[in-house]
Amino acid sequence: MTDLSATTGVTDRPSGTAQEPGRVRGNPDPIRRFLDQQNPGTPCLVMDLAQVRDRYRHLRTALPDARICYAVKANPTPEVVGELIAEGASFDVASPGEIDLVLAKGATPESISYGNTIKKRRDIARAHEQGVRLFATDSAADLTNIAEVAPGSQVFCRVLVDNTGSRTPFGRKFGCTPEQAADLLVRADELGLDACGVSFHIGSQQLDPAAYRHGIDAAARVFADCAARGVRPRLVNLGGGLPAGYAGSAPPLADYVTAIEAALEHAFGPQRPELLIEPGRFLVGDAGVLRSEVVLVTDSCDGQRRWVYLDIGRYNGLAETEGEAIAYRLRTSRDGDEGGPVVLAGPTCDGDDVLYQRTHYELPRTLRGGDWVDLLSAGAYTASYSSVGFNGFTPLPTYCVDGDQRP
Repeated sequence: MTDLSATTGVTDRPSGTAQEPGRVRGNPDPIRRFLDQQNPGTPCLVMDLAQVRDRYRHLRTALPDARICYAVKANPTPEVVGELIAEGASFDVASPGEIDLVLAKGATPESISYGNTIKKRRDIARAHEQGVRLFATDSAADLTNIAEVAPGSQVFCRVLVDNTGSRTPFGRKFGCTPEQAADLLVRADELGLDACGVSFHIGSQQLDPAAYRHGIDAAARVFADCAARGVRPRLVNLGGGLPAGYAGSAPPLADYVTAIEAALEHAFGPQRPELLIEPGRFLVGDAGVLRSEVVLVTDSCDGQRRWVYLDIGRYNGLAETEGEAIAYRLRTSRDGDEGGPVVLAGPTCDGDDVLYQRTHYELPRTLRGGDWVDLLSAGAYTASYSSVGFNGFTPLPTYCVDGDQRP
């Protein structure tokens, strides 16, 4: 299990809880070693594949009867996907591009769950031609498309649940009511599909383990409604939500497993359903470090806080700083020097490219242009959110190291 205690050398401004990526089985910080020895251009993301493997194995041990479908959107780096294929993972995909990626790396079509409820008819047909047989849905229109171009496939229906406790909730874009879900699954059965189950998502970076109760209770209601109408779903897809270690604290995995097991026992009793889970952030978030360079440090016009401009921003990897939803832990080349309050901003010619104004950060007063700032636990939703070339800035490159290998 990854140690979630604070680590020496991490600039806890604010303090974080996750282990610094790369400290796996006694091999000290392979990411830092790579950065020091290779000195790659910035900004860049470096992933430790050993950390990814360890996280997967830890979750596999904690939920031994759950099918683990890695949410590829969190980090689609081919090397990461390849490591998870070798570990026996399945995959939650959202597009034809992600299907092509995992198949090219050696995944089997049977290991793929097409989890996006918003998909073109021709994309469903293409996925079916490639051998994909498991699809999410939450609407009559999408269900009809699946029935017509992916006949006989398995479908699970996504229900909308309370996302309270999530740092990045989904709003009302995905999911339907439990009553609508039951209607859709009954209709799926009538259309010759395998109405296999129910899914939900309690919101990304969910900090309240009890939130899983909302989705599991809703799934049980759908199961009962369907059974009364002669259709018997068997699968509960727990979705994502397991956290990575950003600033502040997050409960350990054991707390989530305890909450999930208690909710399953309460809702289903001895009739335990099959389980599927779609972790993304949990598997890769803490395995990555994003190195950036300080472009400028300037005094504020109000004289209160310096502005520190990095070569990484909202448009080339830090989309999740929108609304300051995700606060990364930082490490700098001048850690140990006296600190002071700062505003952090990105490099683009856009007024919205400001990372943190409300979240309190302090960085060394000696920090200046050319110094480096590392964003820790940055392995999820950074490179995959990077724009193609806003303002001419290139997409965020990703490098991979393996902390299990000898230097």
